[in-house]
Amino acid sequence: MIAILNVFRNDDGQFEITDQRGKLVEGPFDTNAAAWKALDRLDNEGSRTAKPKTNKKVLWGKPEAQKSKKGRRKAKRQKELQDRQMMANAGKAVGWVRSIAAVKFDPAGERAYRDHKLGTFGAASDVKRIDPAAYLAEKAARGER
Repeated sequence: MIAILNVFRNDDGQFEITDQRGKLVEGPFDTNAAAWKALDRLDNEGSRTAKPKTNKKVLWGKPEAQKSKKGRRKAKRQKELQDRQMMANAGKAVGWVRSIAAVKFDPAGERAYRDHKLGTFGAASDVKRIDPAAYLAEKAARGER
């Protein structure tokens, strides 16, 4: 026999699950959504098989490394393939991505590249070294203030 269950609001404003005869099956619930959720749960309990749940571990990601020699060899080969693929993909990356990666993995190399690219400026540069007296004399000769 199929049981027909309904959700009704009682006099207190709460929701209850009742059967065809008006007999309370479950409740009261504060919200209509909570009552319908319980009704869905009751409906699904009847259709479930009596299959017990297993206590097996769920493997998220890759399983642990093999203990056998063949498994270790296979894992090592897989790691080498991944490293090779990563290097190939890094070589295909656009320039700005490579420059960011260079800063992260080799900060000294990035500084050397930056210094080579820009050259030397400022007080350390031979071009910038001037004698203040000579500069003022040249400025006075040009008639500048």
